Amino acid sequence: MSGSRPLPCSGGSRHSGKDGDTVMTVTSRDTASSHPQDTDPRLSRVMGTFSLTMFGLAYLVPLTVFTTFGTATEITQGHLPLAYVITTIAMLFTALSYAALVRKIPSAGSAFAYVSSAFGRRTGFVTGWTLLLDYLLLPAINYLIIGIYLNAQFPAIPSAIFIVAAIALVTTLNIVGVDVVKRASLILVVGQIVFAVAFVAIVFLREETVPVIAPFYSPGLEWNGLLAGAAILCLSFLGFDAVSTLSEEARDPQRTVPRAILLTALIGGALFIVLSYAGALVIGDWHHLASADTAGLEVMAPLGPVISAAFIAAYLAGCIASAIASQASVSRVLFAMGREGQLPKAWFGHLDRRFSTPTYAILTVALFSLVAVVASLESLASLISFGALFAFSMVNLSVPVIFRDRLEQRSAVSVLRYLVCPIIGLLLTIWLWFSLSWLALTVGLLWLGVGLITSFARKSSSSALSQPG
Repeated sequence: MSGSRPLPCSGGSRHSGKDGDTVMTVTSRDTASSHPQDTDPRLSRVMGTFSLTMFGLAYLVPLTVFTTFGTATEITQGHLPLAYVITTIAMLFTALSYAALVRKIPSAGSAFAYVSSAFGRRTGFVTGWTLLLDYLLLPAINYLIIGIYLNAQFPAIPSAIFIVAAIALVTTLNIVGVDVVKRASLILVVGQIVFAVAFVAIVFLREETVPVIAPFYSPGLEWNGLLAGAAILCLSFLGFDAVSTLSEEARDPQRTVPRAILLTALIGGALFIVLSYAGALVIGDWHHLASADTAGLEVMAPLGPVISAAFIAAYLAGCIASAIASQASVSRVLFAMGREGQLPKAWFGHLDRRFSTPTYAILTVALFSLVAVVASLESLASLISFGALFAFSMVNLSVPVIFRDRLEQRSAVSVLRYLVCPIIGLLLTIWLWFSLSWLALTVGLLWLGVGLITSFARKSSSSALSQPG
């Protein structure tokens, strides 16, 4: 008897996966109909392990280190690389949970689908709703960075002009289709990695560079500030979660998606640690940072104008790549929730007939991204991490429930894989969650409260409609 149950949506089916697990797929009652027009819309399967990994790296942006470099360096008092080590360890355990769950539930709904399967539809909705906070804000933070950096280069042009232009470009690319996203992600990620390798090489080959251990440890290290910084850095790791949202557009998702999830977390974590350490060596005394928002430019300045110009080009290309990937990802979550009736189906469950993309969901994300015109970088970073850490905690908690049949076998491997690792991931994400600023916790809990009210209101409305008149 399987220890898992179908997703509590309109319907479900099971079949045996390649690893022997029971795989749960989400369908609709209408799928049973003999009429093609009654079937739910489906996404096209065009992505393999490599393109999924490139999508994940595009989402997290290898150069995103410099997005929060100033803010996180100040919070951690110069121990940014150590903060990345802590965050990477926590995220690797969570990535293992995602990799296990996506084999069982290859759905575009990601955390929403996993938690729904483990704890029911309402809990799944609240988790999906909370995750929407960071999904919706991540494109916005990319647009905000584009506006800040381009305005610094062209002060006569307001940052809002650059933000709106970037939103229009990215929205158009996402409407055209995931195949375009795949190509764009590959090109832009390769460009960032080339620059990252060149940057690290130049830093360590400079005569002025003196490798020191201080960015990882120094006397008087304050753990409260270190953990607060590590919590903010969680926004850098949303790439592996984003990969899971493309499960319905991946070839052989039970094999390719788990691999891409783990590769994204491993490669991303390694890049973040190395880049943050190289940046710390260039800066030296972190007290000399003039602006937290544009600290990346201060890191590049001592390396010369050519490197600075190359950084701006690569960094902005990375922001565009992340905006493309993050908008594509959140639109798939909205589409999955709309298709299952958790959000208005006529709008969010709509697929464009020509491009086979969730057009209305994409446009919704574009409108929400206009918050970048008025928001601050630090507030967006903290709020994104709130939603991510809450969802990551629920995903880790879902693993022992969904794989309880495996745990009943009491084998050492099953207990380690489906109980010990998820519990460690859960404890680490909760630890980081409570290390966030009071502003992030307050606004995030308010958003969570709205989700709970919405969930109960929808339940009451559905119950009233179902009663005979």
